[in-house]
Amino acid sequence: MLRTAIADAAGTAPGTDPDRASFTVALNAARDQVILAAGVLAGPATDLAGAIGRLVLASLMPGRQTRVSPRVVKRAMSRYNAKGKVDRATRKASIAIAILGVPLTSGDEP
Repeated sequence: MLRTAIADAAGTAPGTDPDRASFTVALNAARDQVILAAGVLAGPATDLAGAIGRLVLASLMPGRQTRVSPRVVKRAMSRYNAKGKVDRATRKASIAIAILGVPLTSGDEP
């Protein structure tokens, strides 16, 4: 819903890139409207940008810089060995179980 408000606000100002709009500003404006119950009753004229859009357009971020390097997919495997020696030796494990019981006295029944 906020993304739609941001896109609508950017559409009202010709030449404005929606990427320059701040999601945080839109979120704070929407939160403030809910807390204050502002704009509950619409006036006779409907503004496409609205209160959220006006705040977003008032605080646009600078335009994005062009990429110097293109995006690439990182390789899954490295050509280099891990630091240190990896120990993959198999070892045998032994388990010892000791059952400790309380000795019965003459008054106890099994």
